[in-house]
Amino acid sequence: MLTLNNLQSPKGANKATKRLGRGQASGQGTQAGKGHKGQKARKSGHVRSGFEGNNLPLYMRLPKRGFNNVRFAVAYAEVTLENIELKFNHSETVNRETLISKGLLSGANKSLQIKVIGCIPLTKKLNFEEISKFTKNALVSIKNSSGTVK
Repeated sequence: MLTLNNLQSPKGANKATKRLGRGQASGQGTQAGKGHKGQKARKSGHVRSGFEGNNLPLYMRLPKRGFNNVRFAVAYAEVTLENIELKFNHSETVNRETLISKGLLSGANKSLQIKVIGCIPLTKKLNFEEISKFTKNALVSIKNSSGTVK
């Protein structure tokens, strides 16, 4: 039975601190693990990250110009075939308005171009209109279920 007089910490819970600079016999005497002389051996010899000691740091040497595709990339609102399968009935039309009304597009995605993704086999014949992009597997699933894409 566990009582106050026999409480004990689990093994390894309490670790003794390394006592630096307490004589040669301790194993951490003399230089106390700091090596020989130099800035980092001193009591306040910390240097910031990226500091190279009298050299121009790498982050300042590298060029800051160049091409970045972020400004030109087209953002898509992704809708999965699985969600479409759950929300739509047989021979319904899938377009921006119906996706918004069924709750599959919300917020900023309402105005973005739409991309249909996924590879599950559709069991319903659906008509897709005004959709910007489809993945290859999504197109195959739609064609196999005799759906249409306009």
